[in-house]
Amino acid sequence: MTSRTRHAVAAPFAALLLAAATGCTGGSGPAGGADTPGAAAGRTGAPSAAPGGAPAPAGFTLVASGDILPHDSIIRRASEDADGAGHDFGPMLSGVRSVVSRADLAICHMETVYGEEGGPYTGYPAFKSPPEIAAALKATGYDSCSTASNHTLDDGAAGLGRTLDALDRAGVRHAGSARTAEEAARPTLLKAGGATVAQLAYTYDTNGYPMPEGQPWAVQLLHEDKVIADARAARAAGADVVVVSLHWGSEWQTEPDERQLSLGRALTASRTGGRPDIDLIIGTHAHVPQAYEKVNGTWIVYGMGDQIAGDMINHEGAYDPRGNQSSMGRFTFAPPGTAGGRWEVTRAEFVPQWFDTAQGRVVNLGAADDGDARRAALRDTIRQVVLGRGAGKDGLVMGE
Repeated sequence: MTSRTRHAVAAPFAALLLAAATGCTGGSGPAGGADTPGAAAGRTGAPSAAPGGAPAPAGFTLVASGDILPHDSIIRRASEDADGAGHDFGPMLSGVRSVVSRADLAICHMETVYGEEGGPYTGYPAFKSPPEIAAALKATGYDSCSTASNHTLDDGAAGLGRTLDALDRAGVRHAGSARTAEEAARPTLLKAGGATVAQLAYTYDTNGYPMPEGQPWAVQLLHEDKVIADARAARAAGADVVVVSLHWGSEWQTEPDERQLSLGRALTASRTGGRPDIDLIIGTHAHVPQAYEKVNGTWIVYGMGDQIAGDMINHEGAYDPRGNQSSMGRFTFAPPGTAGGRWEVTRAEFVPQWFDTAQGRVVNLGAADDGDARRAALRDTIRQVVLGRGAGKDGLVMGE
């Protein structure tokens, strides 16, 4: 994402691949679907038996969240939370730890790259974030992060490498950028319940930064044919479920743009032997929440919004509170009834979130109502957008 905070200056931006992509939408659709206080969020159990009497593999829950975008104000807050001894991002994420840690598989989007130990660290327009973020992600319960964004090459190959090294040290897997050709060619395979889940990740552009010399594979760029080919390769490598993380869309636009809609239709329509090649699409980049929609039988989250970001300035130069609103998607997958069949989503939920910039904390707006009118209004605003394309009719509900 090309993100702005107060007093930021515009960064150069070249939309290299997808003509659609630099914004987050504004506009919302009608509300629908039911709230579900106390909705199941815990780790799933296994069915008693599969066809033929063999033990059935266990189902699982997957949680995915939006962009982590440490502006200068976020870096300062993390320093304060560490009492000046480095940077501690754990307190910022503490409000959603229960949601993330209880999932069988939790996926984040690490939009920026990390600077060297001790700094210097920078926010917009060319980010270099404190590497301590990686440890906080792990402590919150994240298992893997997408790392393909328009900021992945903000500090060239060195920044990319530092980021993946730090995630490795923290025990957080990653997809979308790579240090070697071999790493780029391997799908990220994760275990969840009784399933092997592949995470693939792509970005529409790198803000015009070229790939590092001799490393055309450093960042996965978004092309329809490549995503489908990679999904099929992941399936061949043993993936039961293929999840695709896409950094796409138009900034400050709540409605998905035409490129998102057309590409979403194409990707969800792709099948091999009658089985969909892709089982879930989770989108980032727009800075604002976007809708969820079931397309060709597959759930798409067009955009989750920013999970962590400073006060946001939109393209009109105005402070825009939508830049601190987001959702987390939670999907419960059940094993197939027949060998080689599809793992089906049996429950689809969204958990509304808000980043309170005054306190420097992520707030779970889906938690039990505390009577706070402001939080209730934020929750309703996010719900209206998320359900704006009729996802409530397909069973999407709000969870805690």
